[in-house]
Amino acid sequence: MRLLYTLAWWLALPLVLARLWLRGRQEPGYRQHWGERLGFYPRQQAPAPATLWLHAVSVGETRAAEPLIDALLAAWPACRIVLTHMTPTGRATGKTLFAKHGARLVQSYLPYDTGAMPARFIRHFAPRICILMETEVWPNLIHQCNRYKVPVVLANARLSQRSLGKAQRLGKLIADAARGITLVAAQTQDDAERVRLLGVRNVVVTGSIKFDVVVPAAALATGAALRSAIDASSHPRPVLLCASTRGGEEHLLLDAYIRASLPANALLLIVPRHPQRFDEVEKLIAAQGLAVQRRSGLAQDDLVAAGTQVLLGDSMGEMFAYYAACDCAFVGGSLLPLGGQNLIEPAALGKPVLIGPHTFNFALVTEQAIAAGGAARVADADALMAQASALLQDPAQLASMGQKALAFAAQHRGATPRTIAAIQPLLR
Repeated sequence: MRLLYTLAWWLALPLVLARLWLRGRQEPGYRQHWGERLGFYPRQQAPAPATLWLHAVSVGETRAAEPLIDALLAAWPACRIVLTHMTPTGRATGKTLFAKHGARLVQSYLPYDTGAMPARFIRHFAPRICILMETEVWPNLIHQCNRYKVPVVLANARLSQRSLGKAQRLGKLIADAARGITLVAAQTQDDAERVRLLGVRNVVVTGSIKFDVVVPAAALATGAALRSAIDASSHPRPVLLCASTRGGEEHLLLDAYIRASLPANALLLIVPRHPQRFDEVEKLIAAQGLAVQRRSGLAQDDLVAAGTQVLLGDSMGEMFAYYAACDCAFVGGSLLPLGGQNLIEPAALGKPVLIGPHTFNFALVTEQAIAAGGAARVADADALMAQASALLQDPAQLASMGQKALAFAAQHRGATPRTIAAIQPLLR
């Protein structure tokens, strides 16, 4: 099965590279560093320190990895980290987050899973360990790690029932890869049980590292400045944030916003999950006849105009700032059957969280937040706007729900030290 998988990779590679080039028309980062994706690297000029390898596919995983990366570098001060990604936005996020570590953190794209390419990566960087974040399982990468005796850890692991079914349909290919994983640090007991069904032998429950993310002071300052720019022209303006929205959701949200009875001067702040959709979403907002401004068009002293109905969050790396600037947050990917996104970030900032019906990728954490009173589930976009309107017009309820969200986030911290303790025996 793995040989067939490898052959399929080689046959598909021209199409993969063509798609990469086409995506580069909207995101130029896809046309950079191709050598890394193919497993080619410049010769190192001096012996490198001992290397820990961590893979975070895109923005969400990179931000989630921040507490773990900081803890790894603190626990092993003689080591460096090679941080790999699959997307330019993930790489850009890592560059911003980890500039503080200087030469102790090196970034690269993950080579394609052809077998030969991951092998070249391992020979070049000689990692002591491979840590994959959340759901990344690459059969050839794991096989090559086993071949070169590099322990493989799946950290902050989550596996929905749907993903388990997909994995099981791949049969021996995934079963062999699962048996090649040295350790899985799962977010929940349910995740752990599903991972064990794939054949992983060593599974521990550590909790979600995302609860341990520290909100940067700079992000709070940016959020405060953005809120001042919103309130200055029409003081004060209630702000409903729709974060990490996906294709198809913005249309539902805008239609419901037009029908809703929100406070007269309320501002709808929409932040699409994928940057290549920023222009598309702006056109959609304008087509609805709504007055729109873009975050990228705001200079340092610019204000959000009093007549602006929708502010489009079209900047990268500012999600914490957007959460800090809002009164109430809807977490996208949940109005349509897309599995939802993580609600920990708004909860950690003490913001009431609204979530749609489709949260199968984050089922347990969503139910826990709802049970704690820090989040509420809505059936559709109209119900979302009705709930948001009620909260924005009831300061006491808004504050109470926000405090419960904050308490929920604080209660679940501690996954990072548990993950480090589980990894430690592999690096002695």
